[in-house]
Amino acid sequence: MKTVVFMLLLAVANAKVYSRCELARALKANGMDGYHGISLANWVCLTKHESDFNTRATNHNSDGSTDYGIFQINNRWWCSNGVFHSANGCGISCSELLTDNISRAAQCAKTIVRQQGITAWVTWRNYCRGRNLSSYVAGCGV
Repeated sequence: MKTVVFMLLLAVANAKVYSRCELARALKANGMDGYHGISLANWVCLTKHESDFNTRATNHNSDGSTDYGIFQINNRWWCSNGVFHSANGCGISCSELLTDNISRAAQCAKTIVRQQGITAWVTWRNYCRGRNLSSYVAGCGV
């Protein structure tokens, strides 16, 4: 338990809040643009509404699970925090989702999309689906 707490604290210390364009470039560098037909603007919209581009964002849910990082990936299904029983579908520690390097989070998000589609994120359905999202990448040079 102490190790898990230490790892989470270490991850938070290395976390960052991206600017919109900085995140768009990072997402593109991680192969998110066009992944499974999902535009970069959709990913930027999703992360804006999930975490406000904050890699250290967490949300504690009423079922006892927690959402982690820029994509708000849930530990019931996708990562392990060492405390809550998890299916750990991405095979990673939740602390890896809380760092300024979003590579592991992007890989996990791709796993989620392959298995459930982007509609797995309620915020995407509520804030991004069917909308003009061009403003999310406007002026970013991506």
